[in-house]
Amino acid sequence: GRYATTRSSGELSALFESYDDTGGRLGPDHNVAPTDPVPLVRLSPEGHRTLSVARWGFLPHWARSAAGAARMINARAETVATSRAYAGAFARRRCLVPADGWYEWVRSPDGRQAYYMTPRDGSVLAFAGIWSVWGAGDDARLTFSVLTTAALGELAEVHDRMPLLLPPDRWAPWLEPADDPAALLAPPPADWLAGLEVRPVGPAVGDVRNDGPHLTARVPLPREAEDLTLF
Repeated sequence: GRYATTRSSGELSALFESYDDTGGRLGPDHNVAPTDPVPLVRLSPEGHRTLSVARWGFLPHWARSAAGAARMINARAETVATSRAYAGAFARRRCLVPADGWYEWVRSPDGRQAYYMTPRDGSVLAFAGIWSVWGAGDDARLTFSVLTTAALGELAEVHDRMPLLLPPDRWAPWLEPADDPAALLAPPPADWLAGLEVRPVGPAVGDVRNDGPHLTARVPLPREAEDLTLF
């Protein structure tokens, strides 16, 4: 339910080889929460990659109001192709969600310990996403959901789910039309996942009002947490 995306629209446009349609509306966000505006990459009707601003929380076009957006931030990879809410978008409106990393929490004797999952080399992550336009005219809203899948490797020690992560060689296939979209749902290779760091961070990220690079800084673990985890 939380992640970080701090790169500028210019940097993201270059990394994803996309047209920048954000209009300068993006700023760094170290504590993205449901319904926040964030960048995503999708194909235009002409087939060109476009960097857009969207709200995190999928709204099907038939939704009567925006009230349910915060409950639709994630779509399970196992059921996305058959879900009434998500199936159409999965078939025709897939997107990439740029991120620096994401947060999860583990319960310990001292309470909840936050962890930040991020590439060790500082490269950009792309979450597999699906998008929808809700509303019409000036009230139209671009919305999206992040696909999740079973966690693998060290990540499973933090949470049983993780975003469906797409290595760069899977960006184009995810965006482009596919005869069998379900074939795109394979988890990333184990050797690529090994490039992710599982970093303990401070409790401040638990408050959506907090932002800034200090949220992703490594903190020492309490001795009890060190005994309970592999990190």
